[in-house]
Amino acid sequence: MTAPSNSRPGKQLTRRGLLAGVGATAGLLALSACSDTDPFAVDQASGGYSGGPIIIGSQQYYSNEIIAELYAQMLEKAGLTVTRQYQIGQREVYLPELEAGKIHVIPEYGGNLLEYYSKTSASGGPTATTATATATATPSRAAGDTASIQDTLLRTLPHSLTVLNPAEATDQDSLTVTKATAQAHSLTSIGDLASLGRSVTIAANSEFTTRPYGPKGLKAVYGVDASVTPVEDSGGPLTVKALTDGTVDVADIYSSDPAIRAKNLVILSDPQMLILPQNVTPLVSASLPAIAATAINRVSALLTPDELRSLNQRSTGEKLSSKTIATDWLTSKKLL
Repeated sequence: MTAPSNSRPGKQLTRRGLLAGVGATAGLLALSACSDTDPFAVDQASGGYSGGPIIIGSQQYYSNEIIAELYAQMLEKAGLTVTRQYQIGQREVYLPELEAGKIHVIPEYGGNLLEYYSKTSASGGPTATTATATATATPSRAAGDTASIQDTLLRTLPHSLTVLNPAEATDQDSLTVTKATAQAHSLTSIGDLASLGRSVTIAANSEFTTRPYGPKGLKAVYGVDASVTPVEDSGGPLTVKALTDGTVDVADIYSSDPAIRAKNLVILSDPQMLILPQNVTPLVSASLPAIAATAINRVSALLTPDELRSLNQRSTGEKLSSKTIATDWLTSKKLL
């Protein structure tokens, strides 16, 4: 599926062209030099980028803000003007803003993004234009690899959006327990929670209740009864504290969080792939210029799981700003 056609020929990229993100830059700049029109402009009626500053958003989550700042500094290095709108909130808040063209770039996580649009399609939301779209949006846990998720996203996102190259780095939702709990009850996988013989309590953001891997998914896939104890800090210190002080049995903590290692926590394995792979994936306007796509893809090419954990540690451990963390990392990778 490609983005809507532009009334200014040769100035908009298809989704797959954006994924490649290479080679078109010179042509776009040449067009800019010999034309009075903006080579990056598109029909505003369809949403998306239409020239001017590129607006970069982030979730209300420190790690996501760091990644957004990596993108922002790379775009500025490429000579583009950037406006930052960080700490926006969760998908239910910022995805409509992206679809409307009010935000142009945000770091996303492949599996969760696909789950969101699968739910939207199945409920007859804005992406459910045909029966085929609904079918292709349904995640398959048997084929829940990064490439399959990426391909499905490219076919099912709204016309105004696309995804760029996913990073190797992931930031999975993970069901995590203390080491003492794991040892006391011989817990190694999510399914082992059923052996407790009671409903387990999970510290997580309130929207975890409706996630496919929330209580309904846990019951359907693993036979585990669970309830959510809302802790609204996206797996942060308050969630960790609720777990370590015994308020809850389990916590939804993102897999790149340094607290997992620091607090000696145990991530329960997920053999049934209830939680799809959540590789860091740039979600962008389908009309984003090629020079911007290329710059962002350079970040993704170098962002590994270890690198992301290291970036997060500089935030939680050293208390550095996302700007400082991003500048230091990009400089160390010789990208600035």
